[in-house]
Amino acid sequence: MPIPHHPWIDINVDFILGLSHTQRHNESVMVVVDHFCKMTHFVPCNKTYDASNIAFLFLKEIVRLHGLPTTIVSNHDVKFISYFWKTLWAKLGTKLAFSSAFHPQTNGQTEVVNRSLGNLLRCLIDDHATCWDLILPQAEFAYNNSVNHTTGSSQFQLVYGMTPHTPLDTILLPLLLT
Repeated sequence: MPIPHHPWIDINVDFILGLSHTQRHNESVMVVVDHFCKMTHFVPCNKTYDASNIAFLFLKEIVRLHGLPTTIVSNHDVKFISYFWKTLWAKLGTKLAFSSAFHPQTNGQTEVVNRSLGNLLRCLIDDHATCWDLILPQAEFAYNNSVNHTTGSSQFQLVYGMTPHTPLDTILLPLLLT
């Protein structure tokens, strides 16, 4: 894959399936990863959503923040190879690219993010398995605020030029007397 010159023009989309059902009827996460800065968005959804539901979520959660991407890389999920999905993105001028078992590196960034999200959720959920979708915003913030090994910067730094303040920044630490 060519290296993009700007954030949010070339992205990966994948799903994490098989999570416990939440009170809001979510059981999956749509994971969207930017190729340029590795920033992510975690969107709760249901595995029964069809391509039109996924397109609605994508427009609502990704396009509203970053505009239309030039390229979307995904696997061969039935949602991504449907006539509706292909036609929608062709009309909007976005190229679809598909990863395969023979070239897994095209979607490798998303696989790394999926593993990281799994680890974050295990740490954050504890005994609250039916509300993991309410914790996704905190997991997304933590992931995007962490320093990426490849870039040496946080995703927030690369996109916004700064690291946002966190609640920990407001805590006054006691002075240690030596």
